[in-house]
Amino acid sequence: MINSLWIAKTGMEAQQMQLDVISNNLANVATNGFKSGSAVFEDLMYQNLRQVGSNTSDQTTLPTGLQVGLGVRTVATSRTFTQGALQQTGNTLDLAIQGNGFFQITMPDGTTGYTRDGSFQLDNQGRVVTANGMLVQGGVTVPATATSVSVAANGVVTATIPGTITPQSIGTITIANFVNPAGLNPLGQNTYQETVASGQPTTGTAGANGLGSLTEGYVESSNVNVVQELVDMIQTQRAYEMNSKAVQASDQMLQKLAQL
Repeated sequence: MINSLWIAKTGMEAQQMQLDVISNNLANVATNGFKSGSAVFEDLMYQNLRQVGSNTSDQTTLPTGLQVGLGVRTVATSRTFTQGALQQTGNTLDLAIQGNGFFQITMPDGTTGYTRDGSFQLDNQGRVVTANGMLVQGGVTVPATATSVSVAANGVVTATIPGTITPQSIGTITIANFVNPAGLNPLGQNTYQETVASGQPTTGTAGANGLGSLTEGYVESSNVNVVQELVDMIQTQRAYEMNSKAVQASDQMLQKLAQL
C-alpha cells in the first residue's frame, strides 16, 4: 500500500482534532473564567531507508540520510491561562481574580476543586456557593440580618449588621496557585482538579506572594480570541482539504498501477 494514504489519513485525523478544540473554544467564548485550549501535535516514527552518516566508500559518508515520515498524531491539548477581561456585574458576590490563582471549592465528593469562575451566590444557609451550589472554601456565612456585604481585594469578607456601625468580618476567601496550571485536569462546570502534573497547590491571601487580587462586582470573561480562532479554523479547514487531496492523488496512482 502507498504510505501516503496512511500519512494523509493521520493528517486528516489531526486536523479534525484541531477543529474540535477550536469549536470548544468558540462554544465557551461567553463562559466565565474559561481558558482557551490548543492541540499539540508530534510527527510519527520514520522509516530509515538510508542512515545519515553511513559510509558510501572508505573515505566518504552520507551528508544526509533517507527517512520517510509516517504522519502525525495529537499528543496533548494545552490550555493558555492568560488573564481574561473583567466584566462588571454590580453583584457584590461576583469576584474576579486579577493575576494568578484559583478559587477553592468543595466538590460533592468532599475533594477540593479549583475555578476561575467567581459568579458566586448564597445558599439557604447564607453560605457562599458557586452557580452549581458547590461551597466556596473560606468559611464565609452571611448572616440573614446583614444589610450589605463587601469583599476586599485581599479576600476579607465583611457584613454590615443592623445596630452596628462598623462592618464585621465574617470570613476570608483564600485562593490557590499551581506551579503548572496547564497540568490541571478539567472536570467541566468551570472546575479543575489537582494532578501530579500540576503540582500541589500553594494557598494564601489574595494579593500576596504572587497571588492575584480580588475585584468585587466583576467576573472574569473567557480569554478566547474570537478573531484568532476563526483564522485558525480557516487554516485547519485548508489543511484538512490538502490531506484529502493527497488521499485522492494516492488513489489515482493506485488506479493507474492497476491498469498496467
